[in-house]
Amino acid sequence: MTSTARGSGTANHAAHPEHLGHVIFITAAAAMGGFLFGYDSSVINGAVEAIRDRYNIGSAALAQVVAIALIGCAIGAATAGRIADRIGRIRCMQIAAVLFLISAVGSALPFALWDLAFWRIIGGFAIGMASVIGPAYIAEVAPPAYRGRLASFQQAAIVLGIAISQLVNWGILNAANGDQRGSLLGLEAWQVMLGVMVIPAAIYGLLSFAIPESPRYLLTVGRDKEARAVLADVEGKESDLDARVDEIRTAMHRDHKASFRDLLGPRFGFLPIVWIGIGLSAFQQLVGINVAFYYSSTLWQSVGIDPSSSFFYSFTTSIVNIIGTVIAMIFVDRIGRKPLALIGSSGMAVALALEAWAFSYRHGDTLPNAQGTVALIAAHTFVLFFALSWGVVVWVFLGEMFPNRIRAAALGVAASAQWIANWAITASFPSLADWNLSATYVIYCCFAILSIPFVLKFVRETRGKTLEEMG
Repeated sequence: MTSTARGSGTANHAAHPEHLGHVIFITAAAAMGGFLFGYDSSVINGAVEAIRDRYNIGSAALAQVVAIALIGCAIGAATAGRIADRIGRIRCMQIAAVLFLISAVGSALPFALWDLAFWRIIGGFAIGMASVIGPAYIAEVAPPAYRGRLASFQQAAIVLGIAISQLVNWGILNAANGDQRGSLLGLEAWQVMLGVMVIPAAIYGLLSFAIPESPRYLLTVGRDKEARAVLADVEGKESDLDARVDEIRTAMHRDHKASFRDLLGPRFGFLPIVWIGIGLSAFQQLVGINVAFYYSSTLWQSVGIDPSSSFFYSFTTSIVNIIGTVIAMIFVDRIGRKPLALIGSSGMAVALALEAWAFSYRHGDTLPNAQGTVALIAAHTFVLFFALSWGVVVWVFLGEMFPNRIRAAALGVAASAQWIANWAITASFPSLADWNLSATYVIYCCFAILSIPFVLKFVRETRGKTLEEMG
């Protein structure tokens, strides 16, 4: 899917005050896909131990059930652009909403472990679609003068979805008297946790009928009158609609659809800049961030914390994630992407080292009080430093660092590397934790430390530079 126009005069286009509220509504509705992205990604956290007990499976099989959704994510992300270019952004959102809903119902009512895994793949496909279609639609509909701020709605929605899923899980667990397999609404508590997603999925689907199609897509299929009407709605009838339509058309004709071949270099397979993008994506996941969102309840229970408290700590971690994301949004344009990444890497390395030290005192399923306190504080600190740095700046880097002629294809390769690294961490954690929990965190700490020289040596600062300057 191609991105919206970036003509030299776009900075002057802004929604009139009376239209800004409408634009914010459109953006928030599209960002509901990001909310479901975050919600569906992390809701499994509350069901992990119950699934292990219900189906009597070991850590390796359990890891595959949790991680298998990432296969669907990769497929959904890879195909969403083409689907949206064929049938439109709104229809793509509606398909994603239906898949989220089907996944929620299927996951809540599985017949066996294999079909639970299947419904997880369906949900993953929807996540992949939402990860692509939301930012693209917002970029194409938002007035250029507000695009940066409105684009941040997607990331804010993702971290909010993570937090709400943990809050809902905690509430359901308490309603089931602290038993993840306790009876609630005729189901086990973990099934209700997974099934509740039908509510935001239905809201997303309904909202998709209340927002307009992207003007860029409308122009590509010859629906010029509708495109002008959408532009008038978001930028005001007083805007020079003819100039805006010409600007978008010019950018569409100028777009170069890069192929995989364009990314190849004379040595080492890819061009150096593509390898840097792959490295950023890989390091973002290899520090173990998704362990905090997929397995935190299991982790805390494995060191002696009761289920209700472990669910509550998962929620507080999600709140810290939101706070860190807000900090990143405030400072990413003030102090730059590279300094934030270095600050984050340093903070994560220290926090992960403290977690590794604390978990080295684990005996069976218990931790001494002092080490348990250190582990909790370090876990929250780790998420804070990740969120205020790598959680945001990697996506900013990937959107800015590649030359125009290869940007779309290079972004696709880098995003694929991120899903693969995410899968590797998610699939390996339960077995690694059974082997040696402290050593597992040492591994994550090493990746955080290695990311520092990587950023210093290979990553260029992109703050204040035009996309054309990155060529």
